[in-house]
Amino acid sequence: MTIKEAQEKIDNWINTTGVRYFSELTNMAILTEEVGEVARVMARKYGDQSSKESDTNKQLADELADVMWVLLCIANQTGIDMTVALEKNFDKKNIRDAHRHQQNPKLK
Repeated sequence: MTIKEAQEKIDNWINTTGVRYFSELTNMAILTEEVGEVARVMARKYGDQSSKESDTNKQLADELADVMWVLLCIANQTGIDMTVALEKNFDKKNIRDAHRHQQNPKLK
C-alpha cells in the first residue's frame, strides 16, 4: 500500500466506522501517547528495562503502526499529502545533510 492509499483508507475508515476525526489537538495528544508506547517496547526489548507481565503482548510493529495511523489522521485533517511532504523532506535532507554524516567521526 502506498502512503496515499493509506491516507485514503484511514479517511474512509474514520468517516464510516470511526464517525469523525478527533480534533487535531486530541490527535496530537494521542500521537504522543502512541510514541510513548513505542518507547516502552523499545526500552524493554532493546534497552535495559525489564518487562512487566502487561508488556508481554506488545509488538513493536503494531505500536509503530498505531503511530503511523494517528500521524496520517493528522495529515488528513490538516490537508497534507504525506507523499508530497516526504518527497520534499528527502530533498531537504539531501541538500542539508549531503556531506554532514559522512564527515562525522562518530559514525566511522
